[in-house]
Amino acid sequence: MNQAIEFQRAQMISQQVRSWYVLDQQVLRVMSSVPRELFLPDNLRNLAFADTSIPLGNGQQTLAPKVEGRVLQALELDPADSVLMVGVGSGYLAACIAKMAKQIRCIEPLPEVAAEASKNLLAAVINNVSIEVGNAAELNISNTYNAVVIGGSLPVYDERFERMLKPGGRLVMITGVSPVMQVVKVTRLSANQWHRETLFETADIPPLAGATKPPAFVF
Repeated sequence: MNQAIEFQRAQMISQQVRSWYVLDQQVLRVMSSVPRELFLPDNLRNLAFADTSIPLGNGQQTLAPKVEGRVLQALELDPADSVLMVGVGSGYLAACIAKMAKQIRCIEPLPEVAAEASKNLLAAVINNVSIEVGNAAELNISNTYNAVVIGGSLPVYDERFERMLKPGGRLVMITGVSPVMQVVKVTRLSANQWHRETLFETADIPPLAGATKPPAFVF
């Protein structure tokens, strides 16, 4: 065990994640156990525990650890849950979800991103994540999940994702256009009723590949 890395990981949890109101003990344990450094390119692993997003190439970037913690906490995952993730990024958030749920299905629009995430998950010995290359617009909304999380931002709110929830299911997504972006949680209360709440504001999260763009402003 590399003591320097473990010290940095512990500092990330105590000074960034916990201080941002992430108090769920399961989330803290999982983020302490999943090797975040394995989900970054070799030349960026020294930034694995920094309080910032990290560029990954292909227009992708990680979320800051404190944001990942808040997302995981909002999902309220149970060991029996099935989860859908759209936009897998580095695979780190999917790995954390996999430790907390029964299985996670990931849909990634970019083949090169899907391949890199698959490699990272293999290195971290996470084996209950499936990654498919595909377009979120083609997903069948009759397939329902206990939780859905969108890995990139959505410039325009997309109601299709909340319809993929089972009753009692939770959706977490980032909506809006920088500098005004919000992390939103949606809970499906019944077949035709949902509860939406804004958890916190954020900025500069790249849009999900293929996401609907807002209409252009016309003078």
